[in-house]
Amino acid sequence: MVLITGTSSGIGLATAIATARAGYATVATLRDPARAGRLRESADRAGVRLDVRRLDVTDPASVARCVDGVRETYGRLDAVVNNAGISNFDPTLEMSTTEALRANLEVNFFGVVEVSRAAMPLLRAARGRLVTIGSVHGIVGQPFNEAYCAAKFAVEGFLESLAPVAEAHGVKVSVVVPGFVRDTSFGIFPDINRKTIEAASGPYAGTFADYIHWLTTQGWEGAGQTASEVADVVVRTLRAERPGFRVPTNAWAAAYLANKLTDRDGSAVQERARTWIGLRQESDDTEQER
Repeated sequence: MVLITGTSSGIGLATAIATARAGYATVATLRDPARAGRLRESADRAGVRLDVRRLDVTDPASVARCVDGVRETYGRLDAVVNNAGISNFDPTLEMSTTEALRANLEVNFFGVVEVSRAAMPLLRAARGRLVTIGSVHGIVGQPFNEAYCAAKFAVEGFLESLAPVAEAHGVKVSVVVPGFVRDTSFGIFPDINRKTIEAASGPYAGTFADYIHWLTTQGWEGAGQTASEVADVVVRTLRAERPGFRVPTNAWAAAYLANKLTDRDGSAVQERARTWIGLRQESDDTEQER
């Protein structure tokens, strides 16, 4: 059986349906059970059964209650999918707050830590799987995403360090890495949000506008996929005899990660990032100086 966090919408909802269809007893958790309507409707349409429970990843007591309840009901836990997360664009460092950074880390990083810690004894007993939804932004930093990227980078480091120890005790650890998922709140950026953030960006407003222009006109070209397609990758990862540690969800994500992971001094990513915010590449500047 599998426990999934953050199933009210998006990848979490799609993964809950996909694991149930694949034959897993599925505990679909969310912070606010009042928001479970779409989840339940999707399960009814798919003809699958879900065990819907409350779990707030930022509340260790809530995490412990949910995991204990799973043990009492099922007697085991074969897999966890850490999906719960929040996305945000924000005015850059100068214009943001430490509180905003902490809030992002609480959900996107410490939430993963708390759920993984609570589940590990049961996963060890079952020789199970710990799967976490990461992000290409946990590999390649993005302008105006400092808090989100910091959290996702932390998740990568935490799980990469944990993976060999967990495997020595029977638990396989994987990070599923989507790119742009067009039918989730992470992939939708309403114009009202852009205008609000731009107005709060002070001297960085023009740079923010350049970044959003790049993002909406060419930044995600070829990257798009659906939450259901990501969920299918999660199920394959759960079923794989020897799953990879880092599992990109499509060819675009794989190529995007490869660019960073072969960039030994960081210059290639920085050169690309310059173009994202309307700057010329350094090589262009050099040619003009000559």
